[in-house]
Amino acid sequence: MTKYDINWHDDSKDIAKQAKLKDIGLLALRIGIASLMLFGHGFEKLVGFSDIAVNFPDPLGFGSVTSLGLTVFAEFFCSVAILFGFFTRYATVPLIITMLVAIFVIHGDNPWDKKEMAILYLVPYLSLLFAGSGRYSVDYKLFKK
Repeated sequence: MTKYDINWHDDSKDIAKQAKLKDIGLLALRIGIASLMLFGHGFEKLVGFSDIAVNFPDPLGFGSVTSLGLTVFAEFFCSVAILFGFFTRYATVPLIITMLVAIFVIHGDNPWDKKEMAILYLVPYLSLLFAGSGRYSVDYKLFKK
């Protein structure tokens, strides 16, 4: 067995290797979900803010501009934070709220296929909220004990 082999049957062996793989998994999750949200949703809302604001939904009664601003904060700025692993757990909270609003308010009366995308985004955000950002993050560099 070389140093790069993984014992897939017994997690009790090679604990350091398993921890490293977990941190690589968290890194991949962070980069993947943050990039998808950032470039698939947040960036276009940020760049087209003034054009979108007029017709943006106002599900909670804050006004269209404020609702769009909160959505841009979550989808763009919080995604950047997650990408780098900077205050990751805090950054997931606005995104979780945004996805819950999309699921239950924006698409509340819609069929499953309209809610599915928001649910697919919600699951990794919840995972990062509970698991944290891992070793390969700004959080780890700033706050490691």
